[in-house]
Amino acid sequence: MALAQKAGAPARDRIVMQVTDADPARWVLALSNARNVQAELGKGKVDIEIVVYGPGIDMLRLESVVGPNVAEALAAGVRITACENTMIGHHIARDDMLPGIGYVKTGVVRLMRLQQEGYAYVRP
Repeated sequence: MALAQKAGAPARDRIVMQVTDADPARWVLALSNARNVQAELGKGKVDIEIVVYGPGIDMLRLESVVGPNVAEALAAGVRITACENTMIGHHIARDDMLPGIGYVKTGVVRLMRLQQEGYAYVRP
C-alpha cells in the first residue's frame, strides 16, 4: 500500500474549481485546466467538479459562447454544478441552462463540503 493511502489520503485525486466570472477567457482557462489534469492523471483517476455561482452562472445558459467547451468537459467526465440561489437571483430557470450540468442550492456550501471531503481547491 502506498504511503499516501496509509496516511488516509484518498485513492483518487479530487479537485474542485470555483468559477464566478462571466468572462469567456476565464471559462476557457478553467476548462483547459480540467482537461490538462485529466491528461496528466488519467480521466478515470481524478474527480473534477466546477462549481459555478455569481456572474459566472450566465456562462451556463443555453446561448453561452462557451457552451461547446462545457459540453466537451461534461462528456469527458467533469462535473459542472450551478448554484440555484444565484439562478433565482438572476431569474434563470433550469430550462434556460445547458444540458448535463448539476445543481446545488448554495455554491459556496458545495465548495466548503467538497473541501471538507478532501478535494483540492483551485480558482483559475
